[in-house]
Amino acid sequence: MKEAILYQKIEGGKVQCSLCSHRCTIADGKRGICGVRENQKGILYTLNYGMTVAEAIDPIEKKPLYHFMPKTKTYSFAAAGCNLCCAWCQNWEISQSPKPDKPIEGYAVTPEEHVRQALANACPSISYTYTEPTIFTEYALDTMILAQKAGLKNIWVTNGFMTTETLDRIIPYLDAANVDLKGSRGDVYEKYCCGHAEPILESLKHLHRAGVHVEITTLIVPGVNDRAGQLKEIAEFIADELSRDVPWHISRFFPAWKMPHVPVTPIETLEMARDIGKDAGLKWIHIGNV
Repeated sequence: MKEAILYQKIEGGKVQCSLCSHRCTIADGKRGICGVRENQKGILYTLNYGMTVAEAIDPIEKKPLYHFMPKTKTYSFAAAGCNLCCAWCQNWEISQSPKPDKPIEGYAVTPEEHVRQALANACPSISYTYTEPTIFTEYALDTMILAQKAGLKNIWVTNGFMTTETLDRIIPYLDAANVDLKGSRGDVYEKYCCGHAEPILESLKHLHRAGVHVEITTLIVPGVNDRAGQLKEIAEFIADELSRDVPWHISRFFPAWKMPHVPVTPIETLEMARDIGKDAGLKWIHIGNV
């Protein structure tokens, strides 16, 4: 447990967190939407600091990143929790486990040990992934600073639902990010993910302007975001607001968590999305999870 960054004390012993775009107002003794940030007598604590819930050595293409340090391995880890609740989450056992006020799962690993493990396994990068790195920013940031000093690259695999304040803290140490973009309008996020699209679009623009290598993944879920018009909006946002050189990963859905009966995404839908991306002028389009 560690005192959180990016929060303000307000009246009545409450605090307002400004780490992610929910900007939760949290009463004494309560937690934010993420389930891992708790107000204790007017001080906001991050409960998952130093608590690793998953770690592995992955091909960097698994993140997926195809145009950043290709054919290398990346040391990957996560802490429990997430600020969204996507109905199809593949890692829901660890991303949703602390909600609303359950014990924090994980085992103690220091930032220094993560860096040592990356170096010992000849990984040139560390990825903050599997759950949502925004909600363990303090843990990630301390690791990122040490990693950069050791000559390692830092990668976030993120839903993008963080604030500008958080981005400004991490960008000096962030080399690449894969951002999950589920839709360019709020209905998908509001109905299925407990969030909104606008902050994610702004995060993408902020990252791109800052010179961070960005790749985007869209998991196409039947009946959710698989219509041609929805996919065209995503492709045109990438091409017009970011760059036609930003890679777009089109990923196939398989039943998970709250959507066990939704069918697997047809290959034809993925091919339709690929053609829509080509029509928008995107240079790099990758069909994955097939």
